[in-house]
This record gives sequence, C-alpha cells and structure tokens, in this order.
Amino acid sequence: MSVLVNNKHGWFLDACSLMDQCYSRCIRFKDTQKSHVKCSFKRQCFQILKSHYSVKAEAAAIDGANSEVLQETDKTSKKRKRKHSELNHGELDLQAFHDKVRSVILEGTKSLVDSARSVGHLNGETGLVKEPLPSHECSLVALCEMAKELPLVDEEEQEECVQSLVAEDGRSLHVDLFSRVTENRDDSSKVVTLLGEEYVIPSHTTFLLSDYTRIQPLVHYGSRFDLIVIDPPWENKSVKRSRRYSSLPCTQLKRLPIPLLASPNCLVVTWVTNRPSHLRFVRDELYPHWGVEVVAEWFWVKVTTSGEFVFPLDSHHKKPYEVLVLGRYSSSADKSESPSEKSAVPVEDQRLIVSVPSALHSQKPSLSEVLKPYIGTEAKRLELFARNLQPGWTSWGNEVLKFQHTSYFTLTPTDEPTRCHQDENPDNFTTSSRH
Repeated sequence: MSVLVNNKHGWFLDACSLMDQCYSRCIRFKDTQKSHVKCSFKRQCFQILKSHYSVKAEAAAIDGANSEVLQETDKTSKKRKRKHSELNHGELDLQAFHDKVRSVILEGTKSLVDSARSVGHLNGETGLVKEPLPSHECSLVALCEMAKELPLVDEEEQEECVQSLVAEDGRSLHVDLFSRVTENRDDSSKVVTLLGEEYVIPSHTTFLLSDYTRIQPLVHYGSRFDLIVIDPPWENKSVKRSRRYSSLPCTQLKRLPIPLLASPNCLVVTWVTNRPSHLRFVRDELYPHWGVEVVAEWFWVKVTTSGEFVFPLDSHHKKPYEVLVLGRYSSSADKSESPSEKSAVPVEDQRLIVSVPSALHSQKPSLSEVLKPYIGTEAKRLELFARNLQPGWTSWGNEVLKFQHTSYFTLTPTDEPTRCHQDENPDNFTTSSRH
C-alpha cells in the first residue's frame, strides 16, 4: 500500500512501494531470451536512518560502519559561521516564509507520522538492507546535447513523431528516442536495451528524451493534458558547485509551451526550492505568463525511517521540506465558457505530503495518488523535466530514463526464460539518429 495515511493534514506515502506496484509484470529481452521478471526498486535508496544525513554517510552505515560517521550538517566547520544577525536579504526572506508555515509543517507532520507509526511504519532500522547505493553514471544529458546537431522533424513528418517501443505482434523495433515520442502501449512493463543500456519501461507509458530546445515532438504529439507536473532544474550555488545536473535560468522556463499542452482547467504543479525568489517567480511571473492561476501551496516534508525531520526544522542551512505550487490553467478562450463547463474540483491549501526521501539526488515521490481526487482517474498526465517514468503518464526531459536504469532495480525471475523468435531479437532494441 503506497498511501499509508490520508487525513486533514495531507498524506503519508511509502514512496518505494508506490514505485514497485508498477513493475509486478515485466518482460525482459536479453541475450536472445525473453523472460518474465518482477522488478523492485532497491530499498536501500530509501533507508534514510538519521537526521542531517548525507548520501556518503548513509552508504557507510548500510555497509556496517559506525553510525557516528553520519555527518551533522549543523556541526561547526572550519569556516567562520555567521551570526544570525548577519543573514543576507535572501536568508531573511526565507526565514520570514518559514515563520509563516512552521506551525503547519510541525503540526501536520506530527499527525501524519504518528498515524504512520500506528499502522506499523517508520520502524527505524528494521529490515535494513545492507547493500551500497547504486552508482550508475548517467550520460543522457550529453547524448541529448549531441542529438541537438540532428535536424528537427519538419512539418511533413509531424504525423511520424510517435513510435511504439514494441510492435503489436511483440516484435522489437528500431527506436529513435531523440526526435520521436516513444510509447509502451502494453499491459506489462518491458526491460529493454536502449542506447546500449538496460532500462525498465512501465506499462502504458509515453516519453521523449530531449533538451528543452527540442520539445517540439511533444507538442506535435497532439495530446492536451489534465495534469502537468514540472520539476525545473533550478539555478542555485549548490548545483553550480556540484555540477550534478545542468540548471536552467528562470527566464527560459517561460518558453515551455504550457498553453499548447494544457487542457482547460489543467492542474499545473511546480516543485520549487526553498529559495524565496524562485517561489515569487512562479507565483508572480511564470504562472501568469502561462495563464495559470495559483490555487494552493503544498509541502513535501522529508523524514527519516524513524519519523524525524531529515534536517532540523529551524535549520538556517537546509529545510526538511520543499514547496509545490498548484494552479489551474485557463486560456482567454476558456473564459467565455459557461460556469458548468469550467467547473474544477477545488484544491485545499497547505496540505502536506510526508515521506522518507530517496538518497538519490532529485528523485521526487510520485504524485499520482494524492492528485487523483483533483483531476479524476482518466486524466491525461504529463511530467516535465522528469527523471523517471510512470504508468499512465507522458514524461519529458533530458534525463527522462535516469532512474529507469536496471542498476536501480532488483530483477527477480518469475518463470523460466523462453527462446525469442528470430524477429524478436532484443538486440534490435537500439536507438538511432533520424534519417
């Protein structure tokens, strides 16, 4: 069960179980063999045991090292610490925002954590998996940069911008990931070789691997979405220092073609860092530019496997929560419709999503279950700047397959492999440039 608790404050999610329920039926094509497997996301990725954690320290703890090696982020460093009175303008803005939402975070988290404990969750180190974290080197961004040298799909080829991962008769196909939208229309997930690596592709999923300057195939795909979730690669000093991913200036986000992708009353949800300037930009510039009206702010609160905040709630360095800004899209044409045609389910403000976060950088919990009441079960769903795939969703980004790599999964055979037919050779699951 992925949603462990649902009360007036929000939800407590088991993020790992939420992912695993997508992969109970998988077909794997490998070394001329077709076999059935069960794929489970590696649980050690969600073993955040102590507050003030670092990924390196968590890995050491999992390997059996003394838990005292876990780094305390508020520990006195060699550099001189500034006094509270020396906070800069941005930090003072952040403190003012935190003071407004602190009681909501504290009260709601306590309620949801207590309820999760009452159903047997948050048992600390119970069931600890003593294995290191996956350390796959993702090269998708570099490949997308190289793909920008390929010619764009012209107007005459727009109808060809969609391709199937496999043919209707089960044969593998020659897949071009960079200029065509790829669909897995089957009821089962597929483990296939793409770009020379094995990836797990969920059932009924659609994706496009590209840079934001090559998003046209997604527009040509022709779907209008009822939910659009955006996880922008925000600019900040930490990202620049670590070079973990390429960031995007705020002004470039305005170029995303939301009005061409959103249906009337589309629910738009944007993940925002705890930088007040980013929050103001989304509320005051980005959403108005797209024709989106802000309806609510939610919070993702990150806790350890024992139910503690991953960082002190009042830490000046990092907060244990992130903000989601929710809005409804309405074009100028929509405003002429009758109220009955424009009706949308109201969205409550200041709701919490509490979960144990992944130790993998920038891996967010799925919002499928918590947003379902506001969009309906048959809604068309899109994620922009995605780093993983979800069944029933369309996903786009230059790292859209990152967390689908098999190094993040445990693959368990469920029956004996059977020989592929000659035309089902898994070696045919390769990518190509468009000719």
